[in-house]
Amino acid sequence: MLEHTATRREMELIDKIVNRAWDTVKEGYKDRLTLYMDLEVCHCNGCPLNFDKLLAFPDSDFYHDIWGIRNKINRRNGKLTDCFLPRCAFDNADTAIDAQKYLNEKKEG
Repeated sequence: MLEHTATRREMELIDKIVNRAWDTVKEGYKDRLTLYMDLEVCHCNGCPLNFDKLLAFPDSDFYHDIWGIRNKINRRNGKLTDCFLPRCAFDNADTAIDAQKYLNEKKEG
């Protein structure tokens, strides 16, 4: 079963991401909700995304992640396939402070 556990703040950021991306990606999506759910499901099911970082990206990095998630997400389990890792994913390159801030915000919801 897919997790849909994004916090209110994360949902607001996903809305901003969908609004930014929509005019460019609408040909590849059935509707805005599908894009929203791809981002949420990816984030909540194994690949936590730094939505602030994604929003701040220049278009090339922003759309790399949006299209990559669209093309590589398994909609049955929420996992990304083919070793795709979005550039905005939390990983070892992020500082411990950023990771702790993320975890604290997740708790506060």
